[in-house]
Amino acid sequence: MKKITFSTFVLVAAAASFSSCSKMKFTSDNFTVTPTPLEYVAGEVPATISANIPSKVMKKKAIVTCTPVLRWEGGEAVGSSATLQGEKVEANNQIISYKNGGHATLRTVFPFQEQMAASDLYMTFSAKKGNKTIKIPDVKIGYGTNCTAALVSRTVSSANKAIAPDNFQRVISQKQAATIKFLIGQANLRGSELNSSNIKDFIKTLRNIKSDEQSLVLNNVDVSAYASPDGGYNFNEKLAERRGNVSENYVKQQLKNTKLSTDVDMKYTAEDWEGFQELVSQSNLQDKDLILRVLSMYQDPEQREREIRNVATVYTELATAVLPELRRARMTINYDVIGRSDEQILSVYQSDASKLSVEELLYASQLLAENNTQREAMLKKTMELYPNDYRAYNNLAAMAMQQGDNDKAQNFLRQSLAHNSSAPEANVNLGLMALEAGNVKDAEVYLAKGTGANNLNEALGNLYIAQGKYNNASLLLEKVPTNSTLLSQILSQDYAMAKKTSAAIQNADATTNYLRALIGARMNDETLITQSLADVAKLDPSLARHALSDLEFAKYKTLISALLK
Repeated sequence: MKKITFSTFVLVAAAASFSSCSKMKFTSDNFTVTPTPLEYVAGEVPATISANIPSKVMKKKAIVTCTPVLRWEGGEAVGSSATLQGEKVEANNQIISYKNGGHATLRTVFPFQEQMAASDLYMTFSAKKGNKTIKIPDVKIGYGTNCTAALVSRTVSSANKAIAPDNFQRVISQKQAATIKFLIGQANLRGSELNSSNIKDFIKTLRNIKSDEQSLVLNNVDVSAYASPDGGYNFNEKLAERRGNVSENYVKQQLKNTKLSTDVDMKYTAEDWEGFQELVSQSNLQDKDLILRVLSMYQDPEQREREIRNVATVYTELATAVLPELRRARMTINYDVIGRSDEQILSVYQSDASKLSVEELLYASQLLAENNTQREAMLKKTMELYPNDYRAYNNLAAMAMQQGDNDKAQNFLRQSLAHNSSAPEANVNLGLMALEAGNVKDAEVYLAKGTGANNLNEALGNLYIAQGKYNNASLLLEKVPTNSTLLSQILSQDYAMAKKTSAAIQNADATTNYLRALIGARMNDETLITQSLADVAKLDPSLARHALSDLEFAKYKTLISALLK
C-alpha cells in the first residue's frame, strides 16, 4: 500500500468523532463518494471521496492514515492512502484543527477487474495518538461499480473490420500522343518526322484498337498545333492554323487506313508563350531569370518579343534550343481499356486463375464470392499467386476476426505487415483486437498507424469509448449502426438516437439486445427490458444472468429474476 500525504494528493476521506478521549469512530455519514455507484472509465474505476471532519475530533497529537479499499467476494483492490494530523504533530501531513474540524478530499483510481461490478467501497484507518495505536473500524462508504462502458470489449467484436481495397477498374482511360515538328515558317509534314518512333507508336495504337474493339474503345483524337512566339502575330496565327489542318488531315488518313471512325478535334495556338515559359524554366540558359521577368512584366506579345530580342546573346540560344521545340503539332488518341466483366473474371478464375491480375482477384474475393468458403479460397489463391501483396493476408485476417478466431487473424496480420510494415488496414485490425482484449494503450499505437484505412473512423470511435470520450465516439459512429454505436449513445445519454440505432442494426445479437435492455433501464421502460432480456436469454443465457448483478438493473432485480426462471 502506497502512503501519501495531503501535500501530494488531495485526501480521499476522513472524518471522525471520538466516543472517548482515546477512541475514534467514523460513520458513512461522514463521507461522500462521487460517483455513487462507482463507474468504469477507460480501464479504471476512479473515485473522489470527500469528508467533513467535525470539531473536537482530531486530537492535537493524533495521526490518522485513511485508505479506500474496494472489496468483492474473493478479492479486493487497495487505493491510495492519505494522512491527517493534529495541530501538535511534527510532520508534513494535512493539519485538521481540533477546535474547528476540517474538510478533506481524496481522488483515487482502482485498476478495473470484472468482479468489481458486485463490490463495496470501504474506508480503512490506521491511527496513532503519540505512541499509542488506536483501532478504528472500517466504514462502508459506497457500493458497486457500473461497468456499462466496459461492454466495449464485447461490442468491438462486431465492428466492421478493415478490408484492404482492390484497385480494379472496369474502364481505364488511356492516351497515346505523338508530336510532329515543323521547320521555321513551314507547315509541311516531313518524312523524317513521319518515320519517327512516336508516330509509329501512334499508328500502332490505332491498329491495336481496331484489332481488339471489345477491350479497346476509341473516344476521339485531339490535334493541337502551335507556332513559336517569334515573328508577327498574324503570320503565326495563319501558320499555326495550317499546321493544325495538315496534322488533322494526316490523322484522318490514318483512321481511314485502319478502318476506324471517330471525331478529330483540332485547335491551334498562334504563339505558344506558355510552352516557351515552360521550356525556359527548365533550361540552363545563362539569363533565363531575365527572360522570365520579361514574361511576367509584359503581356503584349510584340513587346515581349522586342524585349527578349534586346538580349542578343540570349536570343541566339533561344533560337537554337527553345523556339524549334515550339513549332509543332501534338496528336493525342483518347481511348478506354475495358476490363473483364464479372462473368469473365469468374470464368478465368475457374480455368486458370494465374491469368487474373491481383486487382481482379481481390475484386472477385470481395464482390463476386458467393459465400465465405469461396471468398477464403479466392484470397488464398491471391496469396499464392501474389505472395508479396499484403492485402490478401489482411483480408484473410479480417475474415478470421469476423469468425472469432483471433489467433488465426494474428498470424495473417503478421504476414501482412511483413510485406508492408505500414499497411493501414492491418494496423487498424490489430487495434480492434487490442480493444477487444482491453489493451487500450496498444490500440492507440496501432490506430495511429491506420491513416487511410477505409474504416479508421469506426475504429477510432471504439477507441474513444474505451478512453471514456463518449460524445466523441458518438460523433464518429453515428452513421454506422453497430453495437459500439449503440453503446456510445447510451453512455453519452442520447437515448432517442440510441433507439434509432437499435432499430437500424441488422442481425441483432445477444449484445445488441442487452444494450436495448440498458436503454429500457435508463428510460424506465419495463416492457423494453423484458422483451430485450428475453431475447438475450435465448442467444446467450450467461449474459442474461449477468443482468442480475448489473447495477443498471438494480431496480428491476425482481422482474429479471422472474424472467430468467
